[in-house]
Amino acid sequence: MESGSGGGGLRRLRKTESAEMRWVVPGGACEEDEIESSDDGGTDTPAAASGSRGGGVSDDDDDDDGYEEDEMLRQRLVRTGPRADSFDVEALDVPGVYRHQEFTFGRSIVLTLQTLGVVFGDVGTSPLYTFDVMFNKYPITSKEDVLGALSLVLYTLILIPFLKYTLIVLWGNDGGEGGTFALYSLICRNAKASLLPNQLPSDTRISSFNLKVPSVELERSLKIKERLETSSMLKKLLLMLVLFGTSMVIADGVVTPAMSVMSAVNGLKVGITSVNEGEVVMITVAFLIVLFSLQRFGTSKVGLAVGPALFIWFCCLAGIGIYNIRTYGSEVLRAFNPVYIYYYFERNPTQAWMSLGGCLLCATGSEAMFADLCYFSVRSVQLTFVFLVLPCLLLGYLGQGAFLMENLTKSQQVFFLSIPSQAFWPVVFVATMAALIASRAMTTAIFSTIKQATALGCFPRLKIIHTSRKFMGQIYIPVMNWFLLVSCLAFVTVFGSINEIGNAYGIAELGVMMMTTVLVTIIMLLIWQVNIVVVLCFLTLFLGLELFFFSSVLGSAADGSWVLLVFAAVLYLVMYIWNYGTKLKYETEVKQKLSMDLLMQLGCNLGTVRAPGIGLLYNELVRGVPAIFGQFLTTLPAMHSMVIFVCIKWVPVPVVPQTERFLFRRVCPKNYHMFRCIARYGYKDVRKENPQAFEQLLIESLEKFIRREAQERSLESDHNDDTDSEEEIASSSSRVLVGPNGSIYSLGVPLAESAGAKNSALGSSVSFDGSLDEAMDDGRRSMDNELSFVHKAKESGVVYLLGHGDIRARKESFFLKKLVINYFYAFLRKNCRRGIATLSIPHTRLMQVAMQYMV
Repeated sequence: MESGSGGGGLRRLRKTESAEMRWVVPGGACEEDEIESSDDGGTDTPAAASGSRGGGVSDDDDDDDGYEEDEMLRQRLVRTGPRADSFDVEALDVPGVYRHQEFTFGRSIVLTLQTLGVVFGDVGTSPLYTFDVMFNKYPITSKEDVLGALSLVLYTLILIPFLKYTLIVLWGNDGGEGGTFALYSLICRNAKASLLPNQLPSDTRISSFNLKVPSVELERSLKIKERLETSSMLKKLLLMLVLFGTSMVIADGVVTPAMSVMSAVNGLKVGITSVNEGEVVMITVAFLIVLFSLQRFGTSKVGLAVGPALFIWFCCLAGIGIYNIRTYGSEVLRAFNPVYIYYYFERNPTQAWMSLGGCLLCATGSEAMFADLCYFSVRSVQLTFVFLVLPCLLLGYLGQGAFLMENLTKSQQVFFLSIPSQAFWPVVFVATMAALIASRAMTTAIFSTIKQATALGCFPRLKIIHTSRKFMGQIYIPVMNWFLLVSCLAFVTVFGSINEIGNAYGIAELGVMMMTTVLVTIIMLLIWQVNIVVVLCFLTLFLGLELFFFSSVLGSAADGSWVLLVFAAVLYLVMYIWNYGTKLKYETEVKQKLSMDLLMQLGCNLGTVRAPGIGLLYNELVRGVPAIFGQFLTTLPAMHSMVIFVCIKWVPVPVVPQTERFLFRRVCPKNYHMFRCIARYGYKDVRKENPQAFEQLLIESLEKFIRREAQERSLESDHNDDTDSEEEIASSSSRVLVGPNGSIYSLGVPLAESAGAKNSALGSSVSFDGSLDEAMDDGRRSMDNELSFVHKAKESGVVYLLGHGDIRARKESFFLKKLVINYFYAFLRKNCRRGIATLSIPHTRLMQVAMQYMV
């Protein structure tokens, strides 16, 4: 136990003294049963505990009345305080990782360059194509049209990337993670809205997110939370919105490279008149292949390498803008007056409405700013955008507007035509580099989103490579990288024009933006507890604006943008089917887990021969004995003398220290030698342990658990005397700590310390007799014997028992369910990365058994 936790524990000490007691069988009770009942919020009574030898994880409640009476007579019951969940106690050993670091001036400069290279590449290259797409179908005819369109671009840039994302949405991160699934995860942390029933109380204890709930609007927040937790329809609707937004993010990542690179390559047509559209497509394809091939080198390395290039690009934007304003006049500055937007729609309502899709392109990359947040801090992103990115973008658009006001007929390739002739080719080179970098911004955002979706059970498992040991969240997903490349090349060759791709680009961007607005609104009400007037203003302003833009891009969907909608729909179905199948499989495994009564009837030999050695049985359950263990019992002629059920689980912290990797719990009485182990990994952990190191760490953690358990039982015996008074316990409060569920622990006493030291740690005011000392000596001998048994089993060898559980729809199921489960989900599960692939398992010590569940 950490001494820092003592304050809260001491304050709870007096409070728990009057708490209701429970009854256990010393040395022989199944902790699995006790914990199951405590997790459900129930209270154990003597009668209930005595008859619940296996009922904690079983649905069989038809035991004979005589069974309970015989158990009451046979068992010696001990009155003690509420037992702490061993998982919760061990979880307190994992400190939250302190994310925020103090940076020197030099480190801040490096971070700024990396931020430019990773986060702002997409929004920074939008001046290459915004005006081209806006005026593609309806060319401008007057200077007032230029002022109106420019004013529309300026205020779109200010409202969406700056006001919405930089000042509001970035604060909706989940412990530093951004994106659609981060918002969903944040909501699920504060309301039980997740549809996956595999969470443990210990998960919240090691979470890196600490909610500070204000008192304002608390009543409304509680009502929303209660409504969300009790309505399965709202939970499904929330998940569907998140999956839709995620599918749009991935679609956005396909269109972004195609749009950015092709718009930059189009500059060749301005400098070399002989270059045609087909050659532009071929050059774009070559650049995209090189781009995605470099993705594997990681974010920090590539971000630092390309950061200076983006800095030069933003300087070019600002410099060209200032040059054009000085050359063509400062009249363009009148565009800051929003009244020109009204005049623009009044003169040509159809033209203005159709140009909205192109206008939105100035805000592309806003979602990438949020999704890439895991790579950097909120403050670094905000400062870089406000003091560098936004001013350069405004100057760039103002310069293009000034050029257009004097050259009304040159509404295509506006950016390249406005470049001074002396600087044309250097700027074209920098623009091409910036476009390649911009393409990476959305790709890295997709990697982060896929990782979050996988952790929440909403995306098939893929191989994830961590590219940096210094910065959490910097990852690379090979399969997704090549999938994006193939899809991007298909879009480039099929559309072949930035005008057609631009409309599809707008659909993808708006789909993500609208989902983000809805989720942030829920967070405002549920977590931030903002005043309802402010929430309504946020929702009305941004959702209304985005719906207005969306109506424009949908009007052009028949031109070919419908392909992107179909692409997003396919991705949505993949994620929904995976989530549905995973949830169904988990619930089926929970329902069909083995009864403890059955294990008790089999006896400590489990109905077979117990051969020396340790068997590590991998499964996905965090409670109960999986049904596939019965397959091993019926298939194998012998079972290992020690069995450990291992469940690999991701927890929401960056890193779990190796010394705190495992949580243990005893599954049956001691003579069964069966344990449950949850192997916890943070989202930054690289799960590539050497098998020998993994086994050694697991055994050491098991020994620590056994010593902790022996100490806990010794402390329970110390408090068995009914004459203990509140004053006596209060006098010893400086050396004891109350566990999460009420058990009393000694502070500052080593786990292996002698029994006499444990007695002195609790104070000398409590009287003990000789029988207590004898019981403590027996407990110490029992612990030594069990530790010796563990060492002998380890020397005999460790075997990995892997169970592959598949699901099939029942014959009487609907046709649609059979199609989804038997074909679609089965295909995804067969081709995804297996959950146990995160650990290196030698094939010479591997045994596998398959089992099929009918759902």
